[in-house]
Amino acid sequence: MRSLLAACVALLAFGSQAHADEKPRASAAELHATPIVAPATPLVTCDPYFSIWSPADRLTDADTAHWTGKPHRLTSLASIDGKVFRLMGKEPTDAPALEQKSVTISMTQTTYEFAGEGVKLTLTFTTPALPEDIDLLSRPITYVTYKAQAEDGKSHDVRLMFEASAELTVDVPEQGVVGNVEAIDGLTTVRLGSKEQNTLRKKGDDIRIDWGYLYLAAPKSENAATAIGSPAKLRKAFAAKASGASEAKAAADRATDLAAAVTFDLPKVGAEPVERFLVIAYDDLLSIEYMHRPLKAFWRRNGLEAAGLLTEAVRDYAKITERCDKFDAELQKDLTAAGGEDYYAIGALAYRQCFAAGKFVADANGQPLQFSKENHSNGCIATSDIFYPMSPQFMLFGPSLTKSFLTPFMNYAASERWKFPFAPHDLGTYPKANGQVYGGGELTEDNQMPVEESGNVLLLMAALAKMEGNADYASLYWPTLVKWAEYLKEQGFDPPNQLCTDDFAGHMAHNVNLSGKAICALGAFAQLCEMRGDAKLAQEYRQIAEQYAARWVKEAADGDHFRLAFDKPDTWSQKYNLVWDKLLGLELFPDDVRRKEMDFYLKSQNEYGLPLDNRNVYTKLDWILWTATLTQDRKDFDALTAPVYKFLSATPSRSPMNDWFRTNDATKVGFTARPVVGGVFLQLLYNDGLWKKYASRDVTKAKDFAPMPKPPKITTVLPAAISKPVVWRYTTTKPADGWQGVKFDDAKWKEGKSGFGTRGTPGAIIGTVWDSPEIWIRREFNLRKGANLAEVQLYVNHDEDAEIYVNGVLAATCNGYNGQYEAMQMRDEARATLKPTGNTLAVKCRQSTGGQYIDVGMVTVEQVDDAKTAAVQR
Repeated sequence: MRSLLAACVALLAFGSQAHADEKPRASAAELHATPIVAPATPLVTCDPYFSIWSPADRLTDADTAHWTGKPHRLTSLASIDGKVFRLMGKEPTDAPALEQKSVTISMTQTTYEFAGEGVKLTLTFTTPALPEDIDLLSRPITYVTYKAQAEDGKSHDVRLMFEASAELTVDVPEQGVVGNVEAIDGLTTVRLGSKEQNTLRKKGDDIRIDWGYLYLAAPKSENAATAIGSPAKLRKAFAAKASGASEAKAAADRATDLAAAVTFDLPKVGAEPVERFLVIAYDDLLSIEYMHRPLKAFWRRNGLEAAGLLTEAVRDYAKITERCDKFDAELQKDLTAAGGEDYYAIGALAYRQCFAAGKFVADANGQPLQFSKENHSNGCIATSDIFYPMSPQFMLFGPSLTKSFLTPFMNYAASERWKFPFAPHDLGTYPKANGQVYGGGELTEDNQMPVEESGNVLLLMAALAKMEGNADYASLYWPTLVKWAEYLKEQGFDPPNQLCTDDFAGHMAHNVNLSGKAICALGAFAQLCEMRGDAKLAQEYRQIAEQYAARWVKEAADGDHFRLAFDKPDTWSQKYNLVWDKLLGLELFPDDVRRKEMDFYLKSQNEYGLPLDNRNVYTKLDWILWTATLTQDRKDFDALTAPVYKFLSATPSRSPMNDWFRTNDATKVGFTARPVVGGVFLQLLYNDGLWKKYASRDVTKAKDFAPMPKPPKITTVLPAAISKPVVWRYTTTKPADGWQGVKFDDAKWKEGKSGFGTRGTPGAIIGTVWDSPEIWIRREFNLRKGANLAEVQLYVNHDEDAEIYVNGVLAATCNGYNGQYEAMQMRDEARATLKPTGNTLAVKCRQSTGGQYIDVGMVTVEQVDDAKTAAVQR
């Protein structure tokens, strides 16, 4: 899409902006932390929009933040015998921090322990990410639990406050917000949301949700009180013991000026612990746009709404937290047995991050679909080379989780939309899964990853078949899989110049590791053929895989290791793709290949890990954890994982676990909070008994998935350049105020045909060259006769930020770029000004880097009903 260099520069800028205030790290011993002091500590981890972390060793040393680093402030105060202390957050500055004694991170929970004034306090965040039950896993809730206990033999007056900023409900703090007390039986509840509900309007990477509602809820039986107001007002009221909501509603023009709080007045705290809890939840109403069809979160599939979600969460608190305790202890035991304490520490950090980087929604048949997000790389949705490395965490816990991310991808790949003989890269840009946007998109093979993506899916299909003991799921898409196997037979052994998962390293031909993936994928396809009863085809592909493997061993050999590329002597790379040879029982490569490679790795790694290859000191955390499993020798595994543990303990980057870092100094190169860290669970898949134990607990039993939604019928009511170029007036010099108004005089502006931009910009249809930083365009228009004004939407292709006005009223704002024409809802107040004739459209667009383009038309969008009982696309 844009040049790889520009993308990498943007990545680095994003990362440095997100967490610029890096601080020295404390050791685990200093903080009594088990098992690790995290670069950033998970607190609320539900999905890419509802993901809040503490970027400090002590919870009071920094304000909490969204994974992108933007402020999403949670604050907690404790009053002990009239003295107010901070438990979470940097403010209020006049309240001292209660001493933090320890922090513990497990799979589903983070617990802080504080002490002072004769009282021990614990604060626990529990996100019930229990993988066997996707209904529970999909629920956007986190429990916040307080426990207070006297340590000095006396009794104490203790009061507690938990506060959430309205920042959690907007993309940028300048947006307006509203709040109100909610009436839900048995609960004390308060709600926050944006004034302007921009439901599914935006897509991209460095953005946050600005639709739906944030809730704080506690049982009425615990005498909790709610309050809404400015943060300063809430804290002052708490210190003055004036808790409780004075008003039922509140609003603010900036999100930073409004917050909601829950307070608890505890009974006298003595030797027996006193416990209170609340629920923080986010109901996004609509979650994902899949082929232009908005889908609800999976937990909403049977009609459950926010009130029911909160009621059930409070009702089931004891049962769910007990299940979390049991699950955490069991998985800790299994991870430790498989790889030691360091490995458990890595897994504990990775677990919630992996699930929080995606969203579970329901298809038309009520079945679970999971859409992962390329956090901090480009914002793509359902990307093959993202769900490939993340897959071990999903596969470990059963076929329903595995099918949830494969199904939307495969339905698209098998549709008429995808015309290439290899697998796609992605389904769009989060949260809009409307078709591939990476590289050449649907238009060209340029900058695709054909061997990479085709190999990924064939391998995952074989792993799923191994789990289920049959190839029934693969059979649903058999013609597509056959086509990809044929492609790998022709192109896979010696891949031409193309990208692979590590696209940041650039194009490369004759990639030995990529060849290894293709060979294993061909062997995996042979297994699928055999499971389907096609012995002839199985034998054919097995022989091809064996022949290619023998050639690989000979042609990639380079003394004491194997090459990075077949034609490049004195090079090397991690051969992480060979893990499938043992995991699937392919036995294509002799053991001495793995032994030779591992011996070379052990002498080639640096202080903080094994480089990805000889070209650079950087590495990928997920791939190291895959490479560490190759020999299934515990000493080798420990030797490669220990530097990764050291990196996580030493890196100055105070962000959620990043997977792309420098092995010589532990600094982040890029990539924050991505789901690929689920790959650290690959080691557990070698233990068939362990894999079967967890996978067999799948209670969702996903089946009978709905077909991919049919594309909507789009009718043009005001042409854009894609259908008919039209004349606009334009200027690249900043105009006078009021330029967007109906009566503004634009007679001295230039005239030009749509669209406006530079040639080579993806999806651009250039009528007028625009190559300056900003442009303003205006036109008068009439709508197509008979158009239903209530259904008219904008039709926009923008690169980059744009403001669109209809009849002088702001209709939409567009951030970043989209690379294609897309229907976009306009604001209600702008739609209300539309009339059949005599309208004005005014647009401003800003460009910063890469391509540039702006064009706007109008359409109506009519959804086409799908037959719910239709078979899955084949």
